[in-house]
Amino acid sequence: MSRNTLVIAGLALILAIGALVLQFVWPSGGDTGSAELSAIRADVIQLQQASASQSLKVAYMDAEDAFSVFVLAVGDLRERITTKTEEIRQLATQYSQGAISMDDYQRQAQVLSAERLDAQVTTAAGTLDRMIASNEFSDLRSALITLREEAQPLIDAVNNLVSTIVVGAIDGTEFQNRLTQFTTMFEQFDGYVTSAATAKLVQATDKVANEYGYDLVIRKKDVILYRNPATIHDITDLVKAEIEGYL
Repeated sequence: MSRNTLVIAGLALILAIGALVLQFVWPSGGDTGSAELSAIRADVIQLQQASASQSLKVAYMDAEDAFSVFVLAVGDLRERITTKTEEIRQLATQYSQGAISMDDYQRQAQVLSAERLDAQVTTAAGTLDRMIASNEFSDLRSALITLREEAQPLIDAVNNLVSTIVVGAIDGTEFQNRLTQFTTMFEQFDGYVTSAATAKLVQATDKVANEYGYDLVIRKKDVILYRNPATIHDITDLVKAEIEGYL
């Protein structure tokens, strides 16, 4: 199974999303605080110059909190991931307490690792299916369908890996190689699904900002040390309400 088709499908989705993800990336990586602050300052100056006689209406939004709406919406799909993670933890505890041998631990750990990856892939695919069925994602539907089709070989391969390790028809080295390969592919696939949700979070923020007449919406990152609640408003709950039924 090649990663190329999945990559191409993912790139097609990113192109469909366009500039939205670039404006408001979730999750963010690295220390971009200085760059973000500089961009915000530039935006404020530009807006002030363009409308010097008008007051600037500014808000902020907690992206992490808002994104949790999507996570909770697929909570039923994520239950198996939680279960397998807990089983792996319990197995490690049993081994550390000497309740099982190293051979038994390694074999059971391999099975559970494959089953958890299967749960993760299935959850991402199930989330994608809900996006495809949602009217709120209709503008991305074509790209989402393509991504779903190209992800099917990964879904089948992981399911086959589970079956193979359960019956012991694969040696440890080959299993680990496949598990690593499929995990990398899953992370890429899951990233594309997350990007689609991010695009909708951006659109929802834009819709709320326009509806309530805001000139600038700042992304809250970590902690806002000070704000004047009379002039700087938190629109996180408004955005969460907007995306409540998206999935």
